[in-house]
Amino acid sequence: MLVTNKEALEDAARNGYAIPAINTQGGNYDIIWAICRAAEEMRSPIILAHYVSTGEYAGNDWFVEVAKWCANKVSVPVSIHLDHGDSFEICKEALDLGFTSVMIDGSSRSTEENAELTDRVVQEARKYGVMVEAEIGELVRLDGDGAVAENKNVADPEEVRKFLSLCQPDSLAIGIGNAHGYYKGKPDIRLDILKKVREFTDIPLVLHGCTGMSEDTIKEAIGLGVAKINFGTEIRYKYVEHYEEGLKELNHQGHSWKLSQFANEKLSEDVKAIIRLAGSEGKAVKSEAAMEAVQ
Repeated sequence: MLVTNKEALEDAARNGYAIPAINTQGGNYDIIWAICRAAEEMRSPIILAHYVSTGEYAGNDWFVEVAKWCANKVSVPVSIHLDHGDSFEICKEALDLGFTSVMIDGSSRSTEENAELTDRVVQEARKYGVMVEAEIGELVRLDGDGAVAENKNVADPEEVRKFLSLCQPDSLAIGIGNAHGYYKGKPDIRLDILKKVREFTDIPLVLHGCTGMSEDTIKEAIGLGVAKINFGTEIRYKYVEHYEEGLKELNHQGHSWKLSQFANEKLSEDVKAIIRLAGSEGKAVKSEAAMEAVQ
């Protein structure tokens, strides 16, 4: 069922688990349905995430309609989330389209400018009953070889404190050395930053860039109040690998649906592994009581 997720994230932060947020590659049915099927089988709440850039092919409205259709075919809580919206305008478009969660990423701006933009989006989202994720500390951007393509910005806990005094998002992603893409070598993830932030706020935290991060690090972060873990790179590569395997192994006779079904079933197992890592298996019942269903 399609839901908002503010209360569920708060419950996850309090009770030591996280809700997986998985990028859907712009409304790809195989990926979205694999995510929803896995969540249903594992009785886990789940978040379908969407980058604007991945919606260029089919359109942001396509993603929303496919996500809504799939969400309402399962009984577990499913929310649809705009990931890394970088302007008020794109967040407003997402709200109008029916997203049930939005992220405003002003992390490349000064703390004051970031807070001002975040507050503007929060005030607008309240009109729709939708939660807002913010970010402070810009994430590392990795190139195809896993090398740093842009400077990283590990957040200063005092800047986080200042940011939260200026605006009130529902959840917060903090740059702690994490990155989008495949890491080259072992990433230096600064969990000490999360520990310091936890001393002055209980806001649900978000961990981006989980692909390639050690499971122990992710589990420790969840123990520090991370209530949402994001996977994108791993899922998109796994999907392509499964599709390639289907091309080689199946007697598909040119039927694309057979390849899609093969990749969908394989990918659902990858999603189940992420759900186990998040500790959200069996948490759907609790989440259903905490989350507001969207008609």
